[in-house]
Amino acid sequence: MDGAIYALIVNVCVAVLFAATFAVLRASYPRQPGPGWFCATYTLGIFSPLSELGVRFSPLTPVFTTTSYVALVASAACFTKGVAVLSGRPLPRMMLPAIIVVAAAGRLSLDDRARNTLGYGLIYQFPFCAMLLLCTSMSIGAVRGTRDPMWAAQGVLFAITASYFAIKPFFAAAFGSGATVREYTTSSYALFSQAFGGLLTIMAALTVLLMIVRAALQTTRDESETDMLTEVANRRGFERRAVRRIAASRREGDPMAAVMLDIDLFKQINDRFGHATGDKVLHAVAQAICEAVPNDALVARLGGEEFVALLSRTTLRGAVLTGEAIRAAVAGLGPLLPPVTVSGGIATLRPDDTLASLLDRADRRTYEAKAAGRDRIYPALSPDT
Repeated sequence: MDGAIYALIVNVCVAVLFAATFAVLRASYPRQPGPGWFCATYTLGIFSPLSELGVRFSPLTPVFTTTSYVALVASAACFTKGVAVLSGRPLPRMMLPAIIVVAAAGRLSLDDRARNTLGYGLIYQFPFCAMLLLCTSMSIGAVRGTRDPMWAAQGVLFAITASYFAIKPFFAAAFGSGATVREYTTSSYALFSQAFGGLLTIMAALTVLLMIVRAALQTTRDESETDMLTEVANRRGFERRAVRRIAASRREGDPMAAVMLDIDLFKQINDRFGHATGDKVLHAVAQAICEAVPNDALVARLGGEEFVALLSRTTLRGAVLTGEAIRAAVAGLGPLLPPVTVSGGIATLRPDDTLASLLDRADRRTYEAKAAGRDRIYPALSPDT
């Protein structure tokens, strides 16, 4: 067998492996955007090199040339849609269908006896170049929106691949791609096309795969660090992020405060109204806290009925005002829930503080607030504060 046949067989194997990989990702992370489209990309892509092999070893040349082109265009369309989903950038309306329609019309107009001409190559490669330019554009948009270097690398790869498809017709016309389909399958150009195209396909698949796996791992970590009942951070997530915020606060010389909050007499709510109502109270209190604190505050449920809000760039007075806003918001949760109040304690970050010592002081203030009659924030707001 010649080199072009080996390249086709390798491309089939690569497409099968990537189709299976993306299928596993789709099944393992059903909420993760993208894997389904890329699974379809490489599943359809299998039929193109198989069809090229069919051209070589079967008399049904027109059938296999058609299935090869249809598979390539459909695969490229799925890949473009997958990039749009993964990047969160919408495709220009009707752009993808328009490219497919133009590609179909152009392919029908081609005479396979004129394969060596520049016009043939330009029409044949048009949809692939156009779709990759769309992918490049979406990658650039993702870079602008996220500043993610992975999308920058992806955009460069898409631009290189689009250039490859744009240049191919000129190479085919200059060096000859075979006057007929069968001659093409045995030509040096076919070997170059299949080998270099396969390399670019592998690179695109690997970078997309890396981005999907990274996003899936991030989703898994976020879920492991989120309290499912209240939808705020759990203790693990809070501690990981709080340590970084404390370090940033010290580095920038900004003040920081912690507000510890405890729902008053929560056991009585569970005993009197049931645990289902208690869960609703916990969720409502968490949302009230989130709405009352600044947007950059870190809110968490530490366990039971205990919550904390870590406030960056906040002095003692600002933290007390925030604590009072939280207390008022919880007290006004509405008639669909039992009457609820919270007691809170505030501590500001000291030069020698650790996260544990900061929270310990805030927690002691909370106990003082409860001992003083509940439904209050300590220290209380005063002219000195």
